[in-house]
Amino acid sequence: MTREISHRLAAGVAALTLLAFGTAVAAHPPVAEPAAVQARPAAAPAPATVNMQGNDGASWAKDPHIHAFYDTARAAFANGPDKVDVAAFEAKSFAIFREFGVSKGVGAAAMQDHLKLIPRQIVGIVKEDPKVLDSYDNFILALMGPE
Repeated sequence: MTREISHRLAAGVAALTLLAFGTAVAAHPPVAEPAAVQARPAAAPAPATVNMQGNDGASWAKDPHIHAFYDTARAAFANGPDKVDVAAFEAKSFAIFREFGVSKGVGAAAMQDHLKLIPRQIVGIVKEDPKVLDSYDNFILALMGPE
């Protein structure tokens, strides 16, 4: 084979290859992504979390609403742990918690929901250890744990 024929043959093979590739592309156009993939919504921002105690349990302990809760607990247990009207104590506590929530700017319902288990937990704690109500410091320790 001569050099001229080799170049013509190579050029022909290249042309056929391009023609074949072009035909394949025309026969199989790129697949469009589904609309859901094309128009992906922006990722939703992560939910904001808020520490309702403000990372400062000491400020809660100084708050007059928590003092009122302590006074309410002492009054509820005034006649002994077996004579506590748990439903009434819980209702009075919830009223305090709602006012507390408004004062902290988180809302009445949010604070009540956040603290909803506390009154009955305090009943259990005080029945087990009545000295919890001997002082406000004991109460805060039982309520919040050590600072």
